This record gives sequence, C-alpha cells and structure tokens, in this order.
Amino acid sequence: MVTPVGLTARSTAAAIRAGIARTRLSPVLNKRFKPLITCFLEEEHLPPIDERLSEWASRSSIHHQRLLRLATGALQEAAQGQSSPLPLLLALPEPRAGGIAAPDTAFLEVLALQSGISLDVRHSQVFPQGRAGGLLLLREALRLLVGQRMPFVLVGGVDTYLDLELLTALDAEDRLLAEGLSDGFAPGEGAAFLCLRLADTGRREGPRSLARICALGLGREEGHRSSTKPYRGEGLAAAFQEVFQSWDGQGRKVQGVQAGFNGENFWAKEWGVASLRHARHFAEPLRIEHPIECMGDPGAALGPMLVALASLGLAKGYREGAWLAWCSSDREERGAVIIEAIAV
Repeated sequence: MVTPVGLTARSTAAAIRAGIARTRLSPVLNKRFKPLITCFLEEEHLPPIDERLSEWASRSSIHHQRLLRLATGALQEAAQGQSSPLPLLLALPEPRAGGIAAPDTAFLEVLALQSGISLDVRHSQVFPQGRAGGLLLLREALRLLVGQRMPFVLVGGVDTYLDLELLTALDAEDRLLAEGLSDGFAPGEGAAFLCLRLADTGRREGPRSLARICALGLGREEGHRSSTKPYRGEGLAAAFQEVFQSWDGQGRKVQGVQAGFNGENFWAKEWGVASLRHARHFAEPLRIEHPIECMGDPGAALGPMLVALASLGLAKGYREGAWLAWCSSDREERGAVIIEAIAV
C-alpha cells in the first residue's frame, strides 16, 4: 500500500490509527481564489520510471506515469514471496470531468516490468470503475480462484487526482475542499493491492493470511452524480442487502465499519438509507472509521485500502469481530464486503 501517510500497508495503518493526517493547503487556488486542501505524496517518495520504459514514458501522459509510480511499491509489497505469474485485477479511475482516460490493458505489462513482479497478463484485467472498482473485482477474483483454480489472485487499485485539468473541472462542479469550505473532498492519491487465495489453501503455502473476506455485495445507483434520475441511495442499500444475505454470521453483528466517506455531504444519504434498512445487523455502539480524512480521497485505490486496513487491525488484535467496508463510485457502482479474523 502506498498513501500520503505511509509507504506500506502497516505504516499507513499505524498512521491512520494514530490520527495522523497529511492534508495540506495547496498552492493551487480554486475559482474563488481560495487554496485547495489536497493530500499528495512528495516526489521523493515515488520510484523513478525504469529506464527500459523510456519509450513508453515519452508517449504517455504525466498522469499515467504517476499511476505507474504509485502502483510500483504497493504491488511489490502485496506480491512479496510469490514466484509464479499472478493474475492481477486492477481498479482504475472511472471516466471523469476533464476528459482524462484511464490506462488500457497494456498498462499491466508496463507495471510488471516496472515492479519486477511476474504477472499472468492473460488472466488479468483493468477495470475503470473508480472507488468501488476494487470491491467489484472481488467477484471476478473468486471466479479465477474457483473456476480457473488459480492459487493466488491479486486485486488492486491505483489512482491520483494530481492533474490540473481534473482539479479545474472538479472545482467547477464545487466538489473540492478548500479553505473556508466544509462540503467537499480533499483530492489525494494512492495504491493498494490484496493477495487473495481460497481459505482451504491458506495453510499449505505462501505467507500467513491476515483475515477472511466472508461476504460480498454489489449494487448500482441509478441516481448517481452524472444521472438525471432521483438520488435515493438504493445502490448501496442493495449492496448491503446482498452482503448480509450471503454472510453466514450465525447471529453475530458487525462491530465496525470502514466507510467510504470522502468529505462530501452527498454520500451521507446513501449510508443513512443503507444502514437504517439493515440496522439489525450492526452492533451498538458501532465503530465507524473513514480513513480518507487522514489521507485524502485515493479514488480507485479506496476499496482494496479499506479491506487491507480492516484486515491488518483484525490480524493485530486492535479490531474485533466482523467489519464491513463499503465504497461508492461517482457513477453507478456500489460495493460492500464483510471481513473477519481467521479463527486460530
């Protein structure tokens, strides 16, 4: 995991647990001439692009180059100890204001060369679906693990808002946090990857598993940000319904939530709808964490990040019971998962 508050999963988790925030007033001004509040990594913390990729870099946008540099260390961390080629399911930014396109599947080969990690490109794919993308890809990961009998599958996400055209477009929509404003998000960046395997393979090979993904739920919001239809919060509610129906909780309740709030009031409605409809599944009191307040909005990296943060807490013992993580993309996609500690 690579974030503005840590260059590994454990350092990020420790920083967020301690409440360390890296949001800063930016030299970039909004349309009201107020400085934006942003959360980006310093250049010194990102690796250079491999010399063998100089031709690729010469014809690629600065945005795509930064995605590559962000993903490098996070992928190396997740795939540590793996020698066989691994399939990678990678969440990328969804279509956004400003017209920035996400990389295509050729990016996977570039990432493999840059990181030194052998990827099974034939079974890999990119998924430009934004914040919820990493959670949606868990269903495809299960298909590869079960149907294709893959021993391991990587699921990840990488994203950055560090692009002046993108920031200008988002500012025009009054979406960005700035000095004197409270309804908006701090644009950030980051990358996170999960190395997944089936539960019955966990004791035979590879590193020790941190936690167990017990249930997955997906939904689609018709009244999303780019839609003219009414915004009713039905997409996240549908994701919650599926995740709780598929969870063999045996009467247990969710003890905590890793929430996809990013600082925009917009997302409070769907959380309210989804949580009230399924209140019987939540413990009282319920612990709610929203790491974006520390590291800015990491976009498509958010889903794997939330799963990893919950998993590390369960493995280390500072979180207990079942945890739910949820994410909402700017467009239709919604996702939720339940994570539990591995029984000893």
